Amino acid sequence: MRMRRAHSRAHSRAHSRAALPAALLAVAAAFGPAVAAAGDPHPAAAPEVRRDGVVRGAAGPVPGALVTVYEAGTGWGESPRPLGTARTDDRGRFRITHTPPRTPGSVVYLTADTPPADDQQAPEGRVAHRPEPVRLAAVLTGAPDTGNGRRPHGITVTERTTVAAGFALAQFTRDGGFAGPWPGPRNAAYVSHNLADVTTGGISAFLAAPPNGSQTSTLRTFNSLADAVAACTLSTRGCADLLDTARPPGGPRPRDTLQAVADIARAPGTHPDRLFELARRNPTYTPALDTAPTAWTLALRYEGNGREIDGPGNIAFDRGGDAWIVNNYTYNADPQVPVCGGRQLLRLRPDGRDAAGAPYEGGGLYGAGYGVAFGPDGDLWATNFGFQGRGCALDPDPLFRSISQFDAHGRALSPPQGWRQGGYVQPQGALAAPDGTLWVANCGSRSVTRIPGGRPERAQNIPVGGSALVKPFGVSLDGRGRAWVTGNGSDSVAVFAPDGTLERTVTGGGLRRPLGIASDSEGNQWVSNSGAVPVPCEDGTAQQLADAVGPAGGPAADGASVTLIGPDGTPAASPFTAGSLTLPWGIAVDGSDTVWVADFSGQRVTRLCGVRTTACPPGHRTGQPISPATAGYGSDGLVRNTGVQIDPSGNVWLANNWELAPVQTNPGGHQMVLFVGLATPVRTPLIGRPRAL
Repeated sequence: MRMRRAHSRAHSRAHSRAALPAALLAVAAAFGPAVAAAGDPHPAAAPEVRRDGVVRGAAGPVPGALVTVYEAGTGWGESPRPLGTARTDDRGRFRITHTPPRTPGSVVYLTADTPPADDQQAPEGRVAHRPEPVRLAAVLTGAPDTGNGRRPHGITVTERTTVAAGFALAQFTRDGGFAGPWPGPRNAAYVSHNLADVTTGGISAFLAAPPNGSQTSTLRTFNSLADAVAACTLSTRGCADLLDTARPPGGPRPRDTLQAVADIARAPGTHPDRLFELARRNPTYTPALDTAPTAWTLALRYEGNGREIDGPGNIAFDRGGDAWIVNNYTYNADPQVPVCGGRQLLRLRPDGRDAAGAPYEGGGLYGAGYGVAFGPDGDLWATNFGFQGRGCALDPDPLFRSISQFDAHGRALSPPQGWRQGGYVQPQGALAAPDGTLWVANCGSRSVTRIPGGRPERAQNIPVGGSALVKPFGVSLDGRGRAWVTGNGSDSVAVFAPDGTLERTVTGGGLRRPLGIASDSEGNQWVSNSGAVPVPCEDGTAQQLADAVGPAGGPAADGASVTLIGPDGTPAASPFTAGSLTLPWGIAVDGSDTVWVADFSGQRVTRLCGVRTTACPPGHRTGQPISPATAGYGSDGLVRNTGVQIDPSGNVWLANNWELAPVQTNPGGHQMVLFVGLATPVRTPLIGRPRAL
């Protein structure tokens, strides 16, 4: 078995080396002959790109707008580079011819600067060269038919394309332009096209159709945001009101509409009622919201190919920002049909489409739950908890005693029965350290498994005697390589030294039925206390879990909270009990050390101020909610959520694990939900502590 694994690894690495030149050629092809092959002493001259389009606001075509094509900055603080400019004619049309961007894979976008409608002049009068509050935008990278010159109006710039650009690239927007390190802006560019179609200036087909469209409020929220921007394109007074309303707490007033949209995306709970009234002044885009939201977030449902997601448990992002997702159950759309454990590893691109060759199978994968993690070598590990619906004829006992391993291409490295050395019993949480050591929580055996260097044949089972660690569930790692493991059945957190020695067991501080745990950059541990969830391992069952959590949307569970534990193992005297925490499950820390908590009952995610209070709104204390205190960031696209993670673009992903009214034959939800541009980006994969992009 060891020789088979070594051969598989060698084959995988050789394939990666062989694939590299092909990948570079693919990038070169995408950007045309401007990208020369390595070693070419006479690279071909870069062909110019022609961009045809029209600028159109709520009142119609916009004449005299200054249109500029930019290459986004490829690092923090790097200024965008203008590639070409033009003025719109009296019908709002423009044509720009420019050289390609310098950096393959960088984001290309377009802005249109114009004064409000009541200040506009005809093109022959020219618009004064001064900063204007109206800056519309459209992201070109990843969009079809915007650079080949074959369409008379290949690009249509509107308030809708501006909202799409400003939200998707919110974390990379400064002074009305975009800049940031790979892969954040690139991935965000692709997400923007899930909101608006830059060839028509209207709603994208993705946003218009199920599982989005009329099934959630996101489409209506998006149109209302476009109406708020239109208040600025229609009048000087509307501009002043928009920029005043969008000003973030403690931040400067945005100088233009694009920056205003990004500021709203990053602080969506600021003045929601005022922004709604602004959007209602001159409603143009329909359908729109009838009442003000508690926060102006945009949440997109992803369902992959539409027949693969059933009970997603958790997410891990690879270096390029693709989401690798483990499934509790085998897919079936009918909740009345008994389903067995999921045997597929899902991989979604940032825009929600399947990656090439995905989903993946094999390696003993069966009914994985909360455990999915990358190692520093790029391999993906999944823990086989053995979830299955009532009525599945399979005996899960021999199937929940393993973990599975896949390479970066989705090929199984573990044998057909999974890796079994290490005493796995219903394994759940997992995380890798920078040295490659993998830690696994064995929910069914009151133990953890340590895998030195990611070598499964060396796996070491570490039992914790008595009742000190019952139903081990979540795993995090601090900067010293110590593993912190939640005990769902013991109201505790166990701390293990890098060599596997149990250092201490933490109790108190409000720990009650804990589930998820996440480290911040300073080594503090944040624990989500469900207060009520009995994980169905040892002698527990899924029906007992369903009975304990009760109906969705009910009152907060007794003990629902978040506990902060310092690096020395001392918990804060009292847990944090924001009103939006009703049944906390998953927990994650973003690039500014703020804390995100998924709710299994309330269709929401809560954001808490971390220990770095300078990253929070002025006056906030550690543990205080940044999201609306009693509502969190909610969405009717959510059901019952377990895993929550942050990607390199600042999108917050949640796993729709169970339906709101779960039928135990097949209780699984069928989507991932992405809150666009809401968090501070994180460098991925997550190995050890979180790192800012």
